[in-house]
Amino acid sequence: MTTRDVVFPPGRQALYERNRYSPAIRSNGFLFVSGQVGSREDGSPEPDLQTQVRRAFDNLNAILKAAGSTFDDIVDVTVFMVNPASQFEAIWQVVPEYWGEAPHPTLTAVGVTWLYGFDFEIKVIAKLPEAAKG
Repeated sequence: MTTRDVVFPPGRQALYERNRYSPAIRSNGFLFVSGQVGSREDGSPEPDLQTQVRRAFDNLNAILKAAGSTFDDIVDVTVFMVNPASQFEAIWQVVPEYWGEAPHPTLTAVGVTWLYGFDFEIKVIAKLPEAAKG
């Protein structure tokens, strides 16, 4: 088995080790980012929904930065929401703060029943900048 090229953002490695997953893996010119939630440094959920969404994007951006990427490099987004019928509008008020300019990446939004105490999660696939040049 080949060794995974794991990307860790600064200051959160203990959280990923405790939960036994990699925040992101570089592979074949792409960055595959695990779902990011609006967790505080200790891993607990941010109680305010919009602040939780901002933290999820901030956590995502920390991983992208550690890999030398930005949100502009993202080609595919999947978001998970615990209660999309009542929370979608509040979440989508925050998203444009991070989304970047059009054209936007592809998006799949999924309603779920449980996110480990969180209300929102975002996972992405990004083209690594050095791969985009070639």
